[in-house]
Amino acid sequence: MAERGVRRGLELMRQWGSGVVAQGLVDAYPLHPQDPTVEITLDDVRRWLGIHLESAEIADILHRLEFQVEVDGDRLRATAPDHRLDIATGITGVADLMEEIARIYGYERIPETHMADSLPPQRGNPSLEMEERMRDLLVSLGLQEVVTYRMTAPEREARLLPPGVPPDPRPYVRLENAISSDKVVLRHSLLNSLLEVMERNARLRPRQALFEIGPVFLVQEEGELPLEEGRLVIALSGPRHLPAWQGADTGPMDFYDFKGVLEGLVAGLHLSGAVSYEPTEHPSFHPGKCARLTVENRAIGVMGELHPLVHERYELPETPVLAADLDLQALLGAVAERYDVEVVPAYPPVLEDLALVVDEDLPAERVAQAIRQAGGKAVIDLRLFDVYRGEQVGAGKKSLAYSLTYQDPERTLTDAEVAKVRQRIIQRLERDLQARIRS
Repeated sequence: MAERGVRRGLELMRQWGSGVVAQGLVDAYPLHPQDPTVEITLDDVRRWLGIHLESAEIADILHRLEFQVEVDGDRLRATAPDHRLDIATGITGVADLMEEIARIYGYERIPETHMADSLPPQRGNPSLEMEERMRDLLVSLGLQEVVTYRMTAPEREARLLPPGVPPDPRPYVRLENAISSDKVVLRHSLLNSLLEVMERNARLRPRQALFEIGPVFLVQEEGELPLEEGRLVIALSGPRHLPAWQGADTGPMDFYDFKGVLEGLVAGLHLSGAVSYEPTEHPSFHPGKCARLTVENRAIGVMGELHPLVHERYELPETPVLAADLDLQALLGAVAERYDVEVVPAYPPVLEDLALVVDEDLPAERVAQAIRQAGGKAVIDLRLFDVYRGEQVGAGKKSLAYSLTYQDPERTLTDAEVAKVRQRIIQRLERDLQARIRS
């Protein structure tokens, strides 16, 4: 159509402007478009539209639309005119032709019939289904999904590191036709993309709870295509709740609010192994407020509060920013295909509190693990509800108070049975963790 337009313009210049047209055209475009040719049969029309048409009728319809049609018995080859850029090839082109035939034939003339064709085989897509399930869980936990550009610039991602920390040495996948100076490479980090969204939204809303699921791109030594690794990133910032007429907790969210979100996610996914949070260090996160999430001793990712020096490199409010960067494949690989469910117990539980004095550097998770192991199936729930430090417990010590729930699904536990389990737990804590009961 470009050539046709040029020739028409030259002819008008000759007629109206007394121009002299030089012979020939100069065309520097290397890919001359080919008019698509689509092959259909009478059976295709009968199957797709549910109507019976002869070859001559179909050819007449397409001729009226300026298609070039070759008829060979029950088979027709239609070549689209050059102005029909919407006509494709292959199976998509067949669908395009069916639409044209139905439109000219008349939708109102097509009879209503029940589908009598066989359904294609239904195959599940477990990874995609798990991703959708993960999205639903995060939304139910109060988060909002965002989708960001996959292009960035190395200096933009360098903001994830405090000053003085060397940048990521891995090479970037560079774009040959970058659309702007700040989108010249494919990203290495999904966390930076999410923080940039928070940065733009910070002036509009005080509370942000966001997540994104997407790939990062790493150069491979072999092959031309990069390695795409799926990541899940989550970020929270701002007050715990927005002000309301009934009153609300407007204090800033902290590490434990964020840990609760992750606990809700892993509980909803029903991971196949034991989940633990271990102290770790990461240049992007606050020292002492960073943990590694593991499942059966396999690292899934890191979580914590953003490093103060990294926080300063983004235009964010002064309230803490809590974030996590998780390996999507490792997380989905730990999801159990099937998991056990239990009936609602008919027998009453026994509730009890247990306060312990332990060393300051002993993680509360180790204490909880010891309680569960010693209590066995009798302890169905365990919750840490208080941490105390002060003169009453001594220097270098802390008090951890747990709420325990004892229950048997088949009978009512007696006081003597509960006391026996409690004593077994205390002995285990004293022997393995040098804990003592706080009086």
